[in-house]
Amino acid sequence: MNRGVFIVVALAATLCGGASFAQGAPPAPPPPATPTAPAAPADNQAPNPPAEEQVTTPQNAPADPFHGMIGAWEFSNADHDKVCHLNFRTDAVASGGYRLDIDKNCPNLFPSTKDIVAWAMDNYGSLKLLDAHGNSVVDLTEVENGMYDGFTPEEGRYILQTAAAAPTISAGDIAGDWAIARGAGKPICVLTLANSPASADALAVKIKPGCDTMVTRFNPAAWRMEQGDLVLLSQRGESWQFEQNDANTWQRVPESADPILLVRQTAP
Repeated sequence: MNRGVFIVVALAATLCGGASFAQGAPPAPPPPATPTAPAAPADNQAPNPPAEEQVTTPQNAPADPFHGMIGAWEFSNADHDKVCHLNFRTDAVASGGYRLDIDKNCPNLFPSTKDIVAWAMDNYGSLKLLDAHGNSVVDLTEVENGMYDGFTPEEGRYILQTAAAAPTISAGDIAGDWAIARGAGKPICVLTLANSPASADALAVKIKPGCDTMVTRFNPAAWRMEQGDLVLLSQRGESWQFEQNDANTWQRVPESADPILLVRQTAP
């Protein structure tokens, strides 16, 4: 082999050995990954709070108009010179609606109430006073919390309000001369309800001559207002309690077959 051929063969062998070494070397490790920042929320989207901060607040339950009616209410005309009391109950009645207790004197003041025995509310919140057949006798609409308004051509405007919302009667409204009568009979006594104190919690009463022995035995010496009722007090600690029928008439309670009335004789 001449010198030129030997050089070519040696050079080829060197190149082949280098290629084999390159193929057997382990691959170079990949470059480290570049940390990626979390995607920012859209401009119009707030980030979600942690789970423990996602608190749901329940909405307040709407007022229950049915249970708001239960209890004592005052039924009057617009001038408030005719007044009686109704008691709304939860007892269901066979004809529909719920039981309604009405003062015995209500039909004397409002003849339309003589047949009313029950009450109901419609889907619009209107109040209906019903007769024994389930027919509506008086319809009333709520005008403010604790007050309803109604009307009939025969009796005019009605106002129904809770006993707590009814106008407060002061001693000055009551002071003056009053007659005690039995039923629709003639007065059996006249007395003066004074606006001057008889004690720390009562006002003075003066009996005029000629009173019936029923009154003189009781011997009223003082009077006061208690939760809207008028109370006569004797010196022995006995009491007669009267409930207002209208601006000029009060009836002793509990009611009896022979009612005892206080009838105004003079203006306050």
